[in-house]
Amino acid sequence: MEISARPKNILDRIVEARRESVAHRKRVLPEVALKIAVDKKVAPPRDFASALTAAGVRVIAELKKASPSRGLIRTEFAPASLASSLEQAGAAALSVLTEEDFFSGSLADLKEATRVTKIPILRKDFIIDPWQVWEARAAGADSFLLIAAVLEDEILGDLLALGRSLKMEPLVEVHSPLELDRVLSAGAQIIGINNRDLHDFSVHLKTSLDLIRAIPEDCIAVSESGLSTREDIARLRDAGFDAFLVGEHLMQRDDPAQTLIDLIGSRDADNLAG
Repeated sequence: MEISARPKNILDRIVEARRESVAHRKRVLPEVALKIAVDKKVAPPRDFASALTAAGVRVIAELKKASPSRGLIRTEFAPASLASSLEQAGAAALSVLTEEDFFSGSLADLKEATRVTKIPILRKDFIIDPWQVWEARAAGADSFLLIAAVLEDEILGDLLALGRSLKMEPLVEVHSPLELDRVLSAGAQIIGINNRDLHDFSVHLKTSLDLIRAIPEDCIAVSESGLSTREDIARLRDAGFDAFLVGEHLMQRDDPAQTLIDLIGSRDADNLAG
């Protein structure tokens, strides 16, 4: 898949900026130093896959300050407080944006969230280099996002294998039947269907409903983006999804934790549980 063969869009610009950032950071912090930190200083990863298949309504609550499509989403952005309150509200896992230039995220946000919670934390970023996986683990991430649209087959396979060697099963994101075929061929086990088209940022839940039928039963299926009601989640659960990633709907509200409770019910609620 040759991204540079077509006119550059926002996704291309984000990836290009990420490549430049990673190249600089690799010079400042060699991979060997990250490996030492992982070996000596970091607690073992929490089980992201198990969290997405536990009892109840399984939501990955996302800490997201800004985005290219929405601009600033949340003015009062305190990662530790948000992470703790969302865990108490019943989140199965957390996703933390760490991309700086377009999403105003940082690894410091992830570290803060990890420090105050016990549930698994996904590093959500544009991962294009094994160095970033080591960086994620050294920062305390338990999983990381891989986006099929920005990865050729060989590096996708390499990053999947590295994640598994570190006991960090990645969430592999797709948006089309072709991308789904590619990640299944690569052996992805946790597959996210992004309802937001990363090229034009339009959102359609139909994307999840169309693609779920091609996801094998032994994979974990996650619907991402555009979920804002209990009816959305019920419809997608009936279709076969195991978990749901919700970000902007939570971050736009004054009380994200209460919004999550309203969305899925309390931790003990079982009226939507499967």
